[in-house]
Amino acid sequence: MRLLVFGQTGQVARELARRLPAGVTAEFLGRDRADLADPAACAAAVAVAQADAVINAAAWTAVDRAESEEAAAHIVNAEAPAAMARACAARGMPFLHLSTDYVFDGAGTAPFRPDDATAPQNAYGRTKRAGEIAIIDSGAQALILRTSWVVSAHGANFVKTMLRLGAQRDSLNVVADQIGGPTPAAAIADALFVAAQAMVQGLAGGIHHFSGAPDTSWADFARTIMAGAGLACAINDITTADYPTPAKRPHNSRLDCSGFTGAFGVVRPDWRDGLAEIIYDLKGLS
Repeated sequence: MRLLVFGQTGQVARELARRLPAGVTAEFLGRDRADLADPAACAAAVAVAQADAVINAAAWTAVDRAESEEAAAHIVNAEAPAAMARACAARGMPFLHLSTDYVFDGAGTAPFRPDDATAPQNAYGRTKRAGEIAIIDSGAQALILRTSWVVSAHGANFVKTMLRLGAQRDSLNVVADQIGGPTPAAAIADALFVAAQAMVQGLAGGIHHFSGAPDTSWADFARTIMAGAGLACAINDITTADYPTPAKRPHNSRLDCSGFTGAFGVVRPDWRDGLAEIIYDLKGLS
């Protein structure tokens, strides 16, 4: 199987490159070759690709900055994926796209199902939902895979921030009233490989959810990070109101992933195993 991947330096793109299965090749397009700020260039890359499927692992992920730059985020998160999807539809190629729990309102305590009503509460969520709608309208054989709380040994993410601060401080205040499933980028990469192969063989895509288990709070996640790294830094629970941000964060990021398991046979990964691997990788990089 040959893949064309938009993204090169992001968390999921780097894990896709690192974890290519036997018999799978991939061409990774960085910003220098396919800038998502230029949707036409993205469509042109798909049009000439020697690939069996296309994965979009690139996005505008600066959630707070999107509040003041929503138009720019919309191009990257909605218009560019739409152009990719239309180009895939024209060639009859499967298109796999990553989305987010931020398309929901973040209310309640029940895990969100793929068919639940969307109601994004910030600019980032609005741009990602617009991308979903455009992909659906493209007519492509598309998989929209919503995930949450992505972590890895690469880039900027919660695990790396906690490890850095935990080594410097005796205690940290961390939000305890936001609940979700931390998701190792490595697990997302493996899930995309499985889904791409199935879709190349004719399986339909649709909207699915994929996040780590068990669901937890940011504060309890931080405690597990400190314990896994052997850091004595204490974690103090605070509320979302105690930690204001430009973009509103969801209290409930739980995702019902049963549909993805049923369709593709991929179960929710245990994020505690993924965390241990991330800490091990970071020690090797230090």
